[in-house]
Amino acid sequence: MRRLYLVHHADAVGPDVDPQRPLSSLGLKQAADVAAHAHLQGVKPDVIWHSGKLRAKQTAEAIYRACNPFAEFRLVAGLRPDDSPRQIVEALIGETRDVVLVSHMPLLPALAATLAHELASMPLNGMIALQRERDEDGWTVEWRYSPSLF
Repeated sequence: MRRLYLVHHADAVGPDVDPQRPLSSLGLKQAADVAAHAHLQGVKPDVIWHSGKLRAKQTAEAIYRACNPFAEFRLVAGLRPDDSPRQIVEALIGETRDVVLVSHMPLLPALAATLAHELASMPLNGMIALQRERDEDGWTVEWRYSPSLF
């Protein structure tokens, strides 16, 4: 794998509005903005993994449509908010494809810190692009993106 993209889901409605927590109208705009930025950056993932929560799935779908509608698209265990980053780190071992992971706080900053061996701030409702280092043991942060405020 050459590149890994960590995406925090876009803004969702509160559980009092809908217990499934779909994206809000702002969230739909944020997801489209992040997806458009990813497309402009040349992001073309081979696989898109999401947590299964509706807000993450909807954000992942925006990236799927904008960046590669032929990518493998699936729910992956280990991407829930309170999961350990180790489960995803292990799932990435041997992965040769470019991957987009759509997940939640606090997992994403912990995962970024584990992979990049640095405190990699995760933009709220945004995206971090990581590139594998030459030694295949670590990752470097290539860029970060936060969606525009609407």
